[in-house]
Amino acid sequence: MAEISTKPYLIRALYQWCADAGYTPQLLVAVDSHTRVPQAFVKDGQIVMNISAGATRNLKLDNDWIQFSARFGGISHEISIPVDRVAAIFARENGQGLHFEPVETGESTDGPGAPSSPGDAPVPPKGKPSLKVVK
Repeated sequence: MAEISTKPYLIRALYQWCADAGYTPQLLVAVDSHTRVPQAFVKDGQIVMNISAGATRNLKLDNDWIQFSARFGGISHEISIPVDRVAAIFARENGQGLHFEPVETGESTDGPGAPSSPGDAPVPPKGKPSLKVVK
């Protein structure tokens, strides 16, 4: 029997904790060719996204994919993030949350976030992603 990852369950739990506490849940994502996010907002192969109920529409936190619609610069985008590419989920207000090691993806797999061309997204940086407080 294949081992089931705890990561999607932890992401959902921290999302719910943020919502219950009145915090803004943020995702730090290590962008790769399977991650569908607005490329103009990717910095150093990473993007931080507000996934609160007020900032997203049709949010789905599944075991393999995180999908939602959100506006960036006034333009609506369909977002698809493989759970394996989530580097952290945390509350914007206090930074509390969990940091994960993103799994390096191998060969192209079909999925909702796979762009038509693997060269569409930048290669994520090597090493641990870092979080910093921006005021």
